[in-house]
Amino acid sequence: MLYLCGDLGVGKTTLAQGFLRACGVTGPVRSPTYSLVQLYPLEGQTVAHLDLYRLRAPEELEHLGLEEWALPGCLWLIEWPQRAEGALPPPDLTVTLRVLGAGHEADITYGTAPGKAWQARYARNSS
Repeated sequence: MLYLCGDLGVGKTTLAQGFLRACGVTGPVRSPTYSLVQLYPLEGQTVAHLDLYRLRAPEELEHLGLEEWALPGCLWLIEWPQRAEGALPPPDLTVTLRVLGAGHEADITYGTAPGKAWQARYARNSS
């Protein structure tokens, strides 16, 4: 579970689109702003991209039928997770984006054992 946080227009959807391309999605990568959920079946896994900006209350999450995707092999990218606070599992990773001058800044926190494993793998690969 990957949470994408930050103000409106900071690049959460652009980051999700780049991530999906890196995962091998070759077709259109659309923002799920109006549909709330966009699924991308890949070999061996499914990526569920959620944009919860339009949620008015965490209880609305129940109507999306996400329980069937809460399985191993499904990676969730969630924009605006704070809109469903208390109704979502804890994130493996949280990426918080900010505009900084002419560029962007990303703070990454690792919240679970799988997230910490990703952190260790990243640290090994970047040294």
